Amino acid sequence: MYYKNSMDPTENQGAEFFADINDDRPVFMVNMMTYKKHAEYEDGRESNLSGREAYSLYGAEVVKLLAKHNAKPVFSGQFAGLMVGEVEELWDDIVIVQYPNKAAMLEMFSSEEYQEIHVHRAAGLAGQLNIEARVGEFPIE
Repeated sequence: MYYKNSMDPTENQGAEFFADINDDRPVFMVNMMTYKKHAEYEDGRESNLSGREAYSLYGAEVVKLLAKHNAKPVFSGQFAGLMVGEVEELWDDIVIVQYPNKAAMLEMFSSEEYQEIHVHRAAGLAGQLNIEARVGEFPIE
C-alpha cells in the first residue's frame, strides 16, 4: 500500500471532499500526524520548540474553535505499535475529530481565528494523512 504524508489537500482532493458540502450528516476526520524534529516558522522567527510543541500550541486553540463550530475531538493519542499490517514508519499521533457536517468544518477552516493559529500547525507538522469517515451500518452498541 502506498501512502504519502502531506500538509494540505491538493486542489482536486479539496474539490472532491467538499463536493457534497450540503450533506448534513456528521463527518469524522482521522488525523495521523508526523512532526518535525524542530519547529520551523515560515516567518523566520527563532524558536526552541519541537515540532510537537508547536503543534500543541495549534491544537489547544483548535479545541476552542471546534466548540464554536459544534465540533469536538473524540480521541487523541500517540501511536504505540502495530498489531496487524506493516508500515515503514509509524506516525507520531492520531486525533479523531467529529464535525456536525462538512459546512461547519469549512467554516472553521475559513475563519480568521483559524488562519491566525495555523502558523503553529505549519511550524510543527511534517505531514499527515487526513481520512474522512462516516457512520456506517456496522452495529457497535
